[in-house]
Amino acid sequence: MGLIHIELFATLDLVGQAPGGPDEDPEGFPFGGWQAPLMSEATGAQILAAYEGTDALLLGRRTYDLFASYWPHQKDGEIAELFNRVPKYVASRGTPDLPWAGSTRLGPDLAGAVRELRERHEHVKVVGSLNLVQTLLREKLFDRLDLWVHPITLGVGKKVFDGGAVPTNLTLLEPPAAGPQGTVFLRYGLAEGTPRTGDMGAPDRGLGNDD
Repeated sequence: MGLIHIELFATLDLVGQAPGGPDEDPEGFPFGGWQAPLMSEATGAQILAAYEGTDALLLGRRTYDLFASYWPHQKDGEIAELFNRVPKYVASRGTPDLPWAGSTRLGPDLAGAVRELRERHEHVKVVGSLNLVQTLLREKLFDRLDLWVHPITLGVGKKVFDGGAVPTNLTLLEPPAAGPQGTVFLRYGLAEGTPRTGDMGAPDRGLGNDD
């Protein structure tokens, strides 16, 4: 069975809106392109490594439209080659035109569609697509979360977990890696169960003798 990987760029206050450019999602958001000044060779290498083995993309409608207007016209670079080559699956409630070669709209049953993608592909990447990501987080329809946390706060904008957070355990899959600009790469895997509670004043923190 394949894996669903979420790839996200976020600020320290977990704003994930429009990291790539000022025209990405401009309505009411003055910081489009906030990621560009914080990019480095180290971060670029991390991103390329994160896409190794990707054999499908899962995108929300807005992100798909942005990508479809840009990537088909890019012929050079590993990301361009990958994005143009692999199948693209679009989560949309409507019936959008999908001009990018290899694109397919998913049906209204997102959970069922994700199960089918897991059967069909080994490594499905979810890029951007905050509304879709929040649904995947809420329904626990993901296996791995790659999060690049950048050393800025914006105070405005769509946040990663707005409307998408439910009690969930995650496990850190590898040590955090910090780039020269202060961006920290975190890779988490979905874990079983839900968060526990305890008492820091108790000898065993209230967790029992088995911890």
